[in-house]
Amino acid sequence: MVTNLKAWASMVCMRHYNFPWWIGALCVAFSAGVEAQTIIEIERVPIEQAGPAYQFSKLPRPARNDAGAAAKFEIISGRVDPNSGGMGCLNDGRLPSDEDVPAANLFFAPGTDGGRVLVDLTRLVRIQALQSYSWHPGWRAPQVYDVYVSRGDSEGFELRPERQKDPTLVGWQLIARVDTRPKQGTPGGQHGVRISAVQGDLGTYRYLLLDVLRTEDRDSFGNTFFSEIDVVDADAPPPEPCLAPTGSVREVIIAGGRYRATIDTSASPEFQEWVEQRLVPMIQTWYPRLVEMLPSQGFEAPTRFSFFFDPTMQGVAETRGTRIRCSSNWLRQNLKGEGLGALFHEMVHVVQQYGRAPRQPGATRAPSWLTEGITDYLRFYIFEPEVKGAEITARNLSRARYDGSYRITANFLNWVSGQYGKDFVPKLNAIIREGRYSEQTWKDLTGQTVQELGDRWRKDLEKRLGVTGTTGS
Repeated sequence: MVTNLKAWASMVCMRHYNFPWWIGALCVAFSAGVEAQTIIEIERVPIEQAGPAYQFSKLPRPARNDAGAAAKFEIISGRVDPNSGGMGCLNDGRLPSDEDVPAANLFFAPGTDGGRVLVDLTRLVRIQALQSYSWHPGWRAPQVYDVYVSRGDSEGFELRPERQKDPTLVGWQLIARVDTRPKQGTPGGQHGVRISAVQGDLGTYRYLLLDVLRTEDRDSFGNTFFSEIDVVDADAPPPEPCLAPTGSVREVIIAGGRYRATIDTSASPEFQEWVEQRLVPMIQTWYPRLVEMLPSQGFEAPTRFSFFFDPTMQGVAETRGTRIRCSSNWLRQNLKGEGLGALFHEMVHVVQQYGRAPRQPGATRAPSWLTEGITDYLRFYIFEPEVKGAEITARNLSRARYDGSYRITANFLNWVSGQYGKDFVPKLNAIIREGRYSEQTWKDLTGQTVQELGDRWRKDLEKRLGVTGTTGS
């Protein structure tokens, strides 16, 4: 009876821990029928500090020659996402080069609640520790799973228990319940877990069973991006760490090390020369300038961000948080044209961070036409004004609406800045980032509504171009 009580208490401790999870955590638990008291150490590296080396302050880096490297990994329940890299990602000793690289991670299919992973070590191993690693900018970074172990020789043992069956009833022992989800704050970054014993080892086993759960069900994308799972043999030398991706992954030092950018051309190596000659100098010069141009109270710009050149991407480029993804096919055709300016546009999004607007009653978000208009204003009127990319002529005057987005809105913002001062856009940026934007913002800053400003801008365009009678804004 006492043993069962200890087991129940251990599950509560591990699933509902109370510690500052973002700086690394320790929870001591007692599990029934296990040879040692179990310690679960959890550490998260925030998005802006995470890099391809998987460098944790307390936990070891992923290993490449641990006992798991020779193990057989098998999905016995659940369905793997076809976009993932498959089972080999869990023990190949190779790490993702960026925070959202599906082909370098194992994850279950969209809309499913995880599954079960069977690990056959092919021999009895005295296990020192079990370690798992993941990396993603959102809810696919946390890890939620139960760990069972078995020698495989007990009466009634079932090697592949179905999902609805309790493994402890068919020869398995539950040793840990892992849950790295934050109680508050952002979940993204690198998550590391180490399961070990207070003294000695976890025991001698051949099989491990991981019952993996999704991290959230608000959408279909709550299954963890697992990068590596290591099994440390207590009778073997300490395993060697995985080698971080090199060669086509370039780390850029900015402002003396205050900021860092990672540029991954591993899937499109033909861009390496252009990256060195054009992209790196642009990043080093303009990222600190953008940070200075777009301040707001209490805001600190991301200290780490990344570029990934993706040959499978349609369109031009996109930014999610601090990760910029570029279409290799589009860029290949625009290296001497709009390529650099397009990536500058995406880098502005990294500094904007409008998605961080306070989530509290009354907080608002700006419309996308304004967000994109600000980025193109900085691109065409600050970064590369000589290309005149946001000019409005008689040919495209019919499209001149203040909410036309991108270049059109950039032209409008440039006109407003000319009327009300060059600090207009920085003020607007701060209001948006702080979650205070509304149409009243325009009247507060200029004394006129955005519609009234749009009409004045339109009339000025018509007068300058000598055109009359067009449709108003």
